[in-house]
Parts: sequence; C-alpha cells; structure tokens
Amino acid sequence: MELEELKEKRNAVILAHLYQDGEVQDVADFLGDSFGLSKKAVETDADTIVFCGVKFMAETASILNPEKTVLLPNKSAGCGLADMATVEQLRKKKKQYPKAAVVSYVNSSAAIKAQSDICCTSANAVKIVESLPQEQILFLPDRNLGLYVAERTGKDIIPWDGYCYVHENITVERIDSLKNEHPYAAVMVHPECITPVRHFADFIGSTSQMLKYAKESESKEFVVGTEDGLVHALEKENPGKIFYPVNSLCEGMKRINLEKVKYSLKNMEYKVRVPEGIRVRAKKALDRMLEVT
Repeated sequence: MELEELKEKRNAVILAHLYQDGEVQDVADFLGDSFGLSKKAVETDADTIVFCGVKFMAETASILNPEKTVLLPNKSAGCGLADMATVEQLRKKKKQYPKAAVVSYVNSSAAIKAQSDICCTSANAVKIVESLPQEQILFLPDRNLGLYVAERTGKDIIPWDGYCYVHENITVERIDSLKNEHPYAAVMVHPECITPVRHFADFIGSTSQMLKYAKESESKEFVVGTEDGLVHALEKENPGKIFYPVNSLCEGMKRINLEKVKYSLKNMEYKVRVPEGIRVRAKKALDRMLEVT
C-alpha cells in the first residue's frame, strides 16, 4: 500500500525534523524543528501523528496531544543528549541549588520536563531565561547552549555536563577549513556548538532561524554549522545559493527512512505515550514556555 493511501486510512499526518534525510523531508506534511512540529500536531485534525525525529520529540507530541496516537517509525531513534540527564541526577542538583530555576531544553525526556520549572528551545532559550526572576539558573541538558545563554543574558547559569555530539564534533578547524575554501561564505552555526565555534560564526541560531537567515541574507554561499540534513531544506528554499555542510550526522535521526515510515503507518508502530502523571507535569513546563513566547 502506498504512503498516501496509508495516510488516508489512518487519518495521519507526517511530521519530519529538518535533520531527517531528504527522502523523508520530501514526504512530510510539516517540516520544522522539534517543538514547532509538536505545535503543528496540536493544530491538525489527524488521529495519527507519525513523528520522523527522535524519541523525545515524539514524547513532546504525546504530551501536547494525549488524545492522538503518536508513532515513532524506529523505536531505536534516540537522542544521546537527552540520555545525559536522569531524574535522579536532576533531583540531586536541585537539592544542591535550591534557589535556582530549573530550565530544561526541549531536547530532554518527558520525565526531565516534568521535574522542570520551564522548558525552552534553542530559538527561545535566551528569552525564556531573561523572563525568569531568578538570577541563578540550572540549565540542562546541553552545556554549550547553557554557556551561550549565559553569554547573552549575564545570568548565573549552572550548565549541565551534557552535550550533543553532532554539534560538539564541529570544530574550529573544520569551519576554518571550509572558510578558507570558500572565503565569501557566511558562517552560520547552532548554539549547541562549542564556544570557539560560536565565536567564529557570522550568525548563531536554531535550525528554523538558520533557514530564515539564509533566505534573507545577501550572501550567496554559507557554511552550515549543524546536522547535515538541514542542507536539503536550505537548498530547496534557496535555489540560487550554495551551502557547505560540515559533515556531522545524527545517528538517531538517520535511523528513520521512507520504508520505516510506511511500515509504521501500516502496522501502527511504534506507539509513544507518556504516563499521565508525568505528562501533566511536563505539560506545565511546556505551557509556561508558550506563555512567554
């Protein structure tokens, strides 16, 4: 059975993250970053949400859409960054810093969100932290994003000892090499990159912000300091411009392909559902973020 038939049969919508392979991006009903896609899921009348991303993204969709069936096409599509923070570790940190506000990046498990005061995305992290009355912030799980927020806000950020290997592996040497090869290229990088890489950049932003920057910039060439999957969307939206990837891939994202999307819809696998007690508390942290942004 073809994909369109399966979608109609299941009254399904396909959401794909910008780090997915091009073949998956091209069949998506909505394409974007993790939380933007979850918000799209709320707006749709679909009964079934096929989330082409990693597990924490499917969990977030389930938190916001408890009445819908959320499917993750490959149950092993995980996120190493999200796995670097456990509830037990967070509880110990909260005892260590009782006056600190707990801000969790959406790249975290539902259980971590449920223990947090508020969530943030890479696009709104600075705005979220600036909105809080507390000067001390326990920020998790990405230390590089936390350090970036500290630079921008001047607040006392206690960064978690976690990182996204996709962005941690992007080096100044790699960026510098591409810049030497393409001296007129603008360098845009994700805030999850290490500090020296961020300081090298012409622009720092989330995946959606990079798309906007590339479209509006007068530059015709760009070094893309994030997961290589973003280049597919950048090229589609900017046919007259050239984009140079940094050769950094997310293993979890690449575990989903077109055949797995079809299998998922045909067999209604693999269902992701967050236990109600965790879901309700996690939703409060997400809702508080939405109130600010």
